[in-house]
Amino acid sequence: MVAVFVVFVVVTGLVAAAAFGAMRLPGTLATRRLERRLREVSHRDPEEQPQSFIRDQSIGPLPALDRALGATGSLAKLIEQSGMSTTPSAVVLASLALAAAAGVATAFFVRQPYVWAIAALAGCSLPTFWLKYRRSQRLKRFEEQFPEALDLLSRAIRAGHAFQTAMGMVADELPAPVGVEFRKAFDQQNFGLPLKETLNELAERVPILDVRFFVTAVTIQRETGGNLSEILDNLAHVVRERFKILRQVRVHTAHGRFTGYVLLSLPAALAVALSWLNPSHMDLLFKEKMGQSMIMGAIVMQTIGYIWIRKVIKIEV
Repeated sequence: MVAVFVVFVVVTGLVAAAAFGAMRLPGTLATRRLERRLREVSHRDPEEQPQSFIRDQSIGPLPALDRALGATGSLAKLIEQSGMSTTPSAVVLASLALAAAAGVATAFFVRQPYVWAIAALAGCSLPTFWLKYRRSQRLKRFEEQFPEALDLLSRAIRAGHAFQTAMGMVADELPAPVGVEFRKAFDQQNFGLPLKETLNELAERVPILDVRFFVTAVTIQRETGGNLSEILDNLAHVVRERFKILRQVRVHTAHGRFTGYVLLSLPAALAVALSWLNPSHMDLLFKEKMGQSMIMGAIVMQTIGYIWIRKVIKIEV
């Protein structure tokens, strides 16, 4: 009887859960379709929320540390340029936590001196590298969208709108990160900040050459006069031509880039293969002092060679 009762309760619960899901599923799917449609219409990036231009230094886990680092420090500027919704104190705490975790795990599994310190240093630098990666990806997207923003500014000015109104149209029409940055500049204008300072702060938040060209062109036009729409059209054409040349350069330097990747990964792959084929032969590198010195020297020389190859194939346009 107990077994029959348990089976009855389980089956009843499954039937009730299925009925409840069948009733709620159409509404949930309709809500998700509506939210997806609203995101498509608003052209907003769900991963990058619009940030306020009012700097708040007391929203992190350690407000005192945020105030000590300052809103204009290098770490705060890196966070702002990456578009991440975090604080300097949160980044510092994450770096310390990763450093401790990497150091303890390495010391527990690897019985080699000073290896835990290298692992802790690598773990500590991970949040900073992640922020730099997000910043580079965000700046690349901004560069791709920036010619379209210049065209929209030019068309709005040619239609009779003021430059400030045209900036608001760019903020409303274009997706992040261009729309987010122009929204900040437009809001600063509405709150009374002079146009020159607004554009200079835009150039600081987005440190790319095309934005500096744009800020310089608009500033000179405001002081000396001229056809701003024509200037923006010419600047958009120059930016697109730079992109075309950069893609050609990337094609021509592909061989050098892949050579650097192969030279960097080949020794590590060969060491793993030899460790599997002949472990006693590779143990000398890890157990003997001379072998450890050779490994450190190889890592240093490989790193220098990779950086040198990157410098050779990096061509500024």
